Amino acid sequence: MRLKGTWLAALSLGISSVLLADDSTNEADSQSADPDGIEEIVVTADPRSLQAKSAHGSVTVLDADVVSKVRATHPNEILSRVPGVWVVRGSGQEHLTGMRSAVLAGPGACGAFLLLEDNVPIRPVGFCNVNGLFELNLEQADQIEVLRGPASSLYGGNALHGVINVRPFLASNYDSKISFESGPHDYLHARVDYRNSPIQFKFLSTTTNGYRHATGYGQQKLNLRFSSTQGDWEGNHIVSATVLNQETGGYVRGFEAYRDSELRQSNPNPEAYRDAKSFRTASHWSGPAWDGALHFAPYLRRSVMQFRQHFLPGQPTEKNSQSSMGVVGHWFKDFPTYTLTVGSQIEWMQASLLEQQIGPTTGSAFLVATRPEGIHYNFGVNSTSIAVFNNLIYPITDVGELSQSLRVEQVQYEYDNRHLVGNTKDDGTPCGFGGCLYTRPADRSDTYSNIAARFGFRHWIDDQSFAYGLLSWGYRPPQTTELYRLQSGQSVADLDSERLRSIEIGVDMDHDPIAFNLLAFSESNQDLVFRDAEGMNVSDGEITSFGLEVEMDYKLNSFNELSLSGTLASHEYSFTRNVARGESIVDGNEVDSAPSVMVNFRWVYERNSSNLEFEVNRVGSHYINAANSAEYEGHTVANLRWTYQLGNRWTVLARATNILDVEYANRADFAFGSYRYFPGTPRQLYVGIEFKT
Repeated sequence: MRLKGTWLAALSLGISSVLLADDSTNEADSQSADPDGIEEIVVTADPRSLQAKSAHGSVTVLDADVVSKVRATHPNEILSRVPGVWVVRGSGQEHLTGMRSAVLAGPGACGAFLLLEDNVPIRPVGFCNVNGLFELNLEQADQIEVLRGPASSLYGGNALHGVINVRPFLASNYDSKISFESGPHDYLHARVDYRNSPIQFKFLSTTTNGYRHATGYGQQKLNLRFSSTQGDWEGNHIVSATVLNQETGGYVRGFEAYRDSELRQSNPNPEAYRDAKSFRTASHWSGPAWDGALHFAPYLRRSVMQFRQHFLPGQPTEKNSQSSMGVVGHWFKDFPTYTLTVGSQIEWMQASLLEQQIGPTTGSAFLVATRPEGIHYNFGVNSTSIAVFNNLIYPITDVGELSQSLRVEQVQYEYDNRHLVGNTKDDGTPCGFGGCLYTRPADRSDTYSNIAARFGFRHWIDDQSFAYGLLSWGYRPPQTTELYRLQSGQSVADLDSERLRSIEIGVDMDHDPIAFNLLAFSESNQDLVFRDAEGMNVSDGEITSFGLEVEMDYKLNSFNELSLSGTLASHEYSFTRNVARGESIVDGNEVDSAPSVMVNFRWVYERNSSNLEFEVNRVGSHYINAANSAEYEGHTVANLRWTYQLGNRWTVLARATNILDVEYANRADFAFGSYRYFPGTPRQLYVGIEFKT
């Protein structure tokens, strides 16, 4: 595939060269003025940090205190505090994500957001998990960083719409602690946080029977850190593992079915399940090198998942797995008048996918004939990806600075079909009605080369306030399932990498008693991957978006604080096309599952040993089909959280969710002529206790 964005590379490297050339004389003069020829190296920030790498972008940081206070039972509960982000609850721990976008589902959804653990991607390029947040320990994180907008120049493929970076261990001087919680529907939760340098250890276990019938799950997560030193080098070695065993609930159907007390608790698909395991280890090393600082991290990853596709006729079972390894390195230096980071990343993957249907399909003659029992797909994919990148921050005045980032990345897939080529039945015989739905392409290889860049500026208004602007380009190479899991006789998916162009301006101010960040963005999402009316995977869609985001904290007095995270946005289709499921996209229509208004409001009262938080989440009305003929009215849900310290060691915990007992839908959809919902839970109370050693 052609290397796209060559003009971006030329522009980015040209600016970088001019800035560095202007400074070369100053650097030489500085070194020659030192009689000993020794330059002092001062490392001001970890270049791996999402905040350091995106100084001129919109980053929200949720610290350990916030994470501990929320005690989320689902990623939705903690990430609702980030403007522009909507993580929609599915059944159990399942979810779909939107970040300055609609909540993405189907082809084109997976891999649009990059998930990191301590700055390392948790999955390889091209083999994502749309439910990937349940492979991260958000519940015990020391910090969660969220970067909104394209970040491919910083982190590569899959950082199309943004990045979520979970940092398990940031400090070693906290107390060790253990806690227990209980709640409705046999909810039991236990967690341990052990900190005794150089070893830190985190573990949690959750079990519940679920609010709806046959929707219980068990989940365990583990993080282990060990620190070491070798001369001037410091090493932090991290091991992470997750296990999820879940009974899965399906949609309830019918207009506003979530308001029916019996339907809300029902599960049309009690046979559905999802079992998933993940394991990761990374060794982060930092030390002096070449008059600067070098950070590099080799890593290993493994994941296995099996689930029943209850949402498809015939309900086939899928099992997928991936084993991958790689290394990412950054060299970082503070020069007299600029800061430079250069680096490289390379990784290898072996992955496989097996989809098999046990038993015949029920339904119409067409469904029975075109969705046969037996193996639908059985393939393996090996991949290699390599990237080089740079990041430059260059002060231009005493109160202003420019930034430039560039990344060049190539990924190559080697696809191995382990079953019959074409769209025949398992035994090689043809299906009726023109052929089987599931199509297996022949062995092939595909290569995608991409370039991404960012240019930003920041102007300091005063010591605590600044204005900034950002122009950025992102990309997302096609995922392996989009290339090789084909339908309707499509033998080759000639897909382009998805691209996103963004302009952002904002102001950030922090003057006691108020701190706020206000920004405006405009984005164009091109080469969007979707399935057309003929069942073919294509990449010629386009969406335009613009919006406002705000974060604000206001201290009323020493006891009371108000906080607000809000989004006002518009997302529109910029093309006309008939697509899958009998839907039609019309240029100018609003993108479905994309609320224009999302607000999270919090009031915190803290005095002596007591902390009380009142939270309101508003999700605005939005269309739930591409034709804009079906709509969900939105919802407002309030929560209450309270903690009380009993001396220095014991803390009592309590929280009530949906305290007004609102009838609402976590997710609303309209497909195949029917309204479908994942109903939200009614009012629930959780209580617990925590002990610090």
